[in-house]
Amino acid sequence: MTPATAERAAAPGAAPESRETGPEGEETTARTGGGSREPYLAARVLDALIREDYGGLAARMTRTKDGVQLVLPSGRRVRLAPGQLYQDFMVAHTESLTLREVLDALTRTADPGDGEGVAAFAEECRAALRAYELHEARREGVLARLRPSFGPAAGGMSSRDAAGEAPLGRSVAYETLAAFVDHPVYPTSRARLGLADAEITSYAPEFAPSFLLRWAAVPVDRLIGPGGGTAVPAGGPARSDGGTASPDDRTARSSGGAASPQDGTARTGGRVADSGGGAGGDLPGWWPRGDAAYVRFPVHPLTFPAVRAIPGVLLLDEPYLVVRPTLSMRTVEVEPRTHLKLPLTTSTLGARNRRSIKPGTLEDGARAELLLREVLRREPDAGVLVADEQTYAHAGHDHLGWLLRRLPPGEIVPVAALTAPFPGGGRVIDHLAGRYRGGEVSALLAEYLRVLFTWNVRLFVTYGIALEAHQQNLSLVFDEDAGAGAAMRLLVKDNDGLLVSPERLVATGLEVPGFTDPRMLNGDPHALADVFVTITLHLAAAAVAFGAGHGELVAPALENALAEHGGHPMARLLRARTLDAARLVGKSMVSAGTLVARSRIVSADINKHYGASGPNYLRHHPRREVNH
Repeated sequence: MTPATAERAAAPGAAPESRETGPEGEETTARTGGGSREPYLAARVLDALIREDYGGLAARMTRTKDGVQLVLPSGRRVRLAPGQLYQDFMVAHTESLTLREVLDALTRTADPGDGEGVAAFAEECRAALRAYELHEARREGVLARLRPSFGPAAGGMSSRDAAGEAPLGRSVAYETLAAFVDHPVYPTSRARLGLADAEITSYAPEFAPSFLLRWAAVPVDRLIGPGGGTAVPAGGPARSDGGTASPDDRTARSSGGAASPQDGTARTGGRVADSGGGAGGDLPGWWPRGDAAYVRFPVHPLTFPAVRAIPGVLLLDEPYLVVRPTLSMRTVEVEPRTHLKLPLTTSTLGARNRRSIKPGTLEDGARAELLLREVLRREPDAGVLVADEQTYAHAGHDHLGWLLRRLPPGEIVPVAALTAPFPGGGRVIDHLAGRYRGGEVSALLAEYLRVLFTWNVRLFVTYGIALEAHQQNLSLVFDEDAGAGAAMRLLVKDNDGLLVSPERLVATGLEVPGFTDPRMLNGDPHALADVFVTITLHLAAAAVAFGAGHGELVAPALENALAEHGGHPMARLLRARTLDAARLVGKSMVSAGTLVARSRIVSADINKHYGASGPNYLRHHPRREVNH
């Protein structure tokens, strides 16, 4: 047992060796001695089904002199232990289940109308297990390859080698490490439905691959710009030889072959023009050039076959531009501070969560970013940065769209990576604390929680905004030249899922954005509180803090953030839904994402489908004020 695990076991209300919050690999070792991942995955799946009470599983729980047990339809009794964070009971770590047993129980308790979803979830489970096996076989090799990325000069290195020989840049190395950590709630998060083994190892972030993008020539008149207008590149972008590339060239480079951003193929920047009153942005110099009739669209290799079937779109013969996947997988790093978000044909976190890109999400994300920037002008002490996501285009098809994300200076570490293993030993958070906070992990976490809660509580109380910024959409940014004591800021990205109360926003004097998705405007304060609890509290705060062995820091950090607003009605509501609540709301992610027939889900947005609830872990710790 590691020191972090020992601390969790000793903390009030904590379950020893918790699967939900422990660092990657700890629970598996406790359960199987480091062997097959099947018992680990099977237990996580059954935990999720218990948490969401799918098929009335809660009624199968019994209490005997031997403790709490779950009686499966087969008659097997599964011992349960007190749950941590998100549920009352979970599978005890001494139990060893198979997926067949869990899926049999699922099938025999399922609603008759959920047959399609049950079959799809069974496939998810098998895909997740295969992904675990692939990663286990290559895990140590990936860690060894990442080790040079954290050398003295690694921060500025670029990832140019498609064969994976060159060390990764430090920023994308953190993204790779983040992919080592399972989703805190969704049990089959490793599954990439529809992908073969070779595709997973070639494109999934946990394998640290590099690859070349494909490109398509899209007719200009198909482009959908901000506000429904037409986005076009200004001035016929030139090729590297100074000529103009037509779609008949069928090549991404005038000289042929692969290229990295450093090859200088096209240095004249284009622009995605805004004819609809929304966002626009300069294209980088490495962007391949089109002409007056066609523009170049980047296409992920996994999506290339689907794009081939779109009439009127021309595919370029040669791949161009070396990239590496980030934690998101559909978002790739081109340069250390430049990411491209691209459609994928696969699904993650549920069969219904397709990784394609709908036109409105790009526009709405850009509008949400501008709103947050306006809030930050009023809140200069927030310690928050917002990624630049104002450059994008879409061609009216879910597989033809892209977003160019620009990141700020500094060492950028995804929050999801904090509890990941660090090459050479320990965890990422231990490494960061050693560099920037004198080795004090608790000090680094307390600072993170202070910024996280101060920002999100202000958004909620003052502006009526709830961000869907979970641990994957948040990063810590350090001034890497400052060393110990360097300022830490919170970076927010991918804001197309936030909720805004129009009434609260108007009361502050801010204009209500014209979102294309009406679900983003919601005047119900409890709907906003649901997002705050399930995203900000559960995923961004508790999963990280408890996973790092310092769950005791969460409640006082939230207490201090709420205290800033005194008796404000929105602050009182949020306190009632968090610190003072008997139970905390949870999302039924498996039910909404895959299992339950869509006709039986009342939520307009499957990613905001609530129904589960769990014990209030905030009440397990003393309510005291702390200042760090």
